[in-house]
Amino acid sequence: MTARKSGSRLETEIERCRSESQWDKIPELVRQLSAKLISNGKTFAGFPVRSFSLTLQDREQEIITCYEKSGDIALLYLQEAEKVYVSGIQNRSPKPGPTAQDLELGYFLETGLQRAHVIHFKNGNLTRGVGRFREILRAVENRTTQSLRMTIARQLAEILLRGMCEQSYWSPLEDPPTVSPLDDPTRQGHTLTKNYSLSRRPRVYSGENLFCPQENTEEALLLLLISESMANRDAVLSRIPEHNNDRIISLQSASVVYDLLTIALGRRGQYEMLSECLERAMKFAFEEFHLWYQLALSLMAAGKSARAVKVLKECIRLKPDDPTIPLLAVKLCIGPLHWLDEGECFAKMVIDMGEKAAEFRAKGFLAIGLVYSLKATDASLRSTQEEYQRKALGAFQRAQSLSPTDHLAAFYLALQLAVSRQIPEALGYVRQALQLQGDDVHSLHLLALLLSAQKHYHDALNIIEMALSEYPENFNLLYTKVKLESMCRGPEDALLTCKHMLQIWKSFYNLTNPSDSGRGSSLLDRAIADRRQLNAMTLPDFSDPETGSVHATSIAASRVEQALSEVASSLQSSAPKHGPLHPWMTLAQIWLHAAEVYTGMSKPAEATACTQEASNLFPTSHNVLYMRGQIAELRGNIDEAKRWYEEALSINPTHVKTMQRLGLILHQLQRYSLSEKVLRDAVQVNSTAHDVWNSLGEVLQAQGNAAAATECFLTALELEASSPILPFTIIPRAL
Repeated sequence: MTARKSGSRLETEIERCRSESQWDKIPELVRQLSAKLISNGKTFAGFPVRSFSLTLQDREQEIITCYEKSGDIALLYLQEAEKVYVSGIQNRSPKPGPTAQDLELGYFLETGLQRAHVIHFKNGNLTRGVGRFREILRAVENRTTQSLRMTIARQLAEILLRGMCEQSYWSPLEDPPTVSPLDDPTRQGHTLTKNYSLSRRPRVYSGENLFCPQENTEEALLLLLISESMANRDAVLSRIPEHNNDRIISLQSASVVYDLLTIALGRRGQYEMLSECLERAMKFAFEEFHLWYQLALSLMAAGKSARAVKVLKECIRLKPDDPTIPLLAVKLCIGPLHWLDEGECFAKMVIDMGEKAAEFRAKGFLAIGLVYSLKATDASLRSTQEEYQRKALGAFQRAQSLSPTDHLAAFYLALQLAVSRQIPEALGYVRQALQLQGDDVHSLHLLALLLSAQKHYHDALNIIEMALSEYPENFNLLYTKVKLESMCRGPEDALLTCKHMLQIWKSFYNLTNPSDSGRGSSLLDRAIADRRQLNAMTLPDFSDPETGSVHATSIAASRVEQALSEVASSLQSSAPKHGPLHPWMTLAQIWLHAAEVYTGMSKPAEATACTQEASNLFPTSHNVLYMRGQIAELRGNIDEAKRWYEEALSINPTHVKTMQRLGLILHQLQRYSLSEKVLRDAVQVNSTAHDVWNSLGEVLQAQGNAAAATECFLTALELEASSPILPFTIIPRAL
């Protein structure tokens, strides 16, 4: 009797919970009831549990069906009401029709539209929830549901980006899978089709040319662009006090959309499009740091460096105590822009923050040291060069003292000492950098160059090969390997490395050239027979492949080369090739290195073929013109070589190697005073070029100025003793 009363009480409690929709309590009550019934008679022990479970599931499905049906009816009602309302306005009908209030999305209509998918997601059934979202979004839009559609589109985009992978995606036009990894495993296999019918359903968009996304990021992007359009259209920009709450809600809604757009477009590398979207967000962005900062980062990623610096200045104004923002600006100024004065100002901002900058203060000194180092490279007067070198050393030493465990501080200190030709001291610091970060590619490269400066060429080559085992696609290392192999093993090995570089280039960039049929390493061997007609391209600001530095005058030279390349390309029969320029610049440098090896082997025909390959890419590059002059000299055509060198200097007046060769040709033509002037100008540009000092000594000696010539020869000997196989500045200096 007691057991029966207990069972009856539990049944009553279950009924009460059902009537009050307290579904989370029912499973536990069912388990208690089952235990009581088992103790009273095992024959029917399993029946009540199954019965109640089925009853619970049926009741839940019935509720969802009601909500979905009510949502469909609500959509249909709103569509029909708006059609009648618009028709009445257009026809000026005197008959009473729906008013503007009838078109408002009231509480019950909104609940009917939103409740079904909420229950699906709460129950762990993402497939049904996504399907319901899509049904609502495919319905023909009306003004009443615009705000709801924006919310649903944003929510669905978030689910697609964060909760769905490409493998679990299905097209909106396909039936959803019956078993999906998106859903709660205990609910797998449940029917996903509608189990109700309506005499009329809401109208949906249809047609032959409708766009249908094919994967989750694509659908998310479409939804977010629609949401962004709505957010911009409905933006509340008024700053009067009574509109403050509406403006905050509008901003928050738009910010969520732009954050999701950042995720969606960032995954696809579409930074250009992202920056354009965030530019449109600027109408919301008054005093809003987050949106300004997102725009700055997107502009950086899109390569719009100048615009990014301007936006970062506004970010600095909004957050003046954040040291990371000016450091980002320095990175751009000393990198792609080469705005060294502006970079110095940003670096000083970080340093001047003092203790507020905390660990970033060392980065500030590192940044200003890089600015001074690059200014030293740009300086035309030796006294100015030495002054900036001294400042750079001081800044790097300060950075290293503030952050002794930062390998970059030790590395840049070593690099600056190397540039200043303090080789033993530089070796000490580069070894310290490698102790802190043993696989740092730039430290390994610098160590190899320092060993080559000490004439330990085989040791340097071993270091380069060790570094290439870790970084096999690093072209800077490969350029150095070509030089060292020419010195240690002979030009044939160097040519094999050039062929290997071409293979790496093809596989790394996956770019196809018009007449390339997959010959791989035989490209170099067949350079004469196979002149691949790569179209001319505009030349951007890029560093000299020999020095790795970007002088201010080199930037001006690049502008000239760009204009001339455009003219040259317009004279060709085929249209210019489009696409990213960096791969083609790399390819041109590979061909020029191969041409230099052939020149050293006294093979002008092969060198000409390689130079022509580079010329097909950048016909007016001063490096190409310099190599043409080298080949002309090899053939004994002094006048032709002089013309090529003069043309190269008309594009880049500070290319030291060209100045040196032109000075020697003028010397051969017995134009001693002009030769002396050209060589003295070259010394002013690069005071550590030992071959220029030697050439200047020869010219002075020919003029009978023995004392000055002797001084030049001694300087050349001293510099040659510490001269690396390639200039130390081939190593990039960037934050």
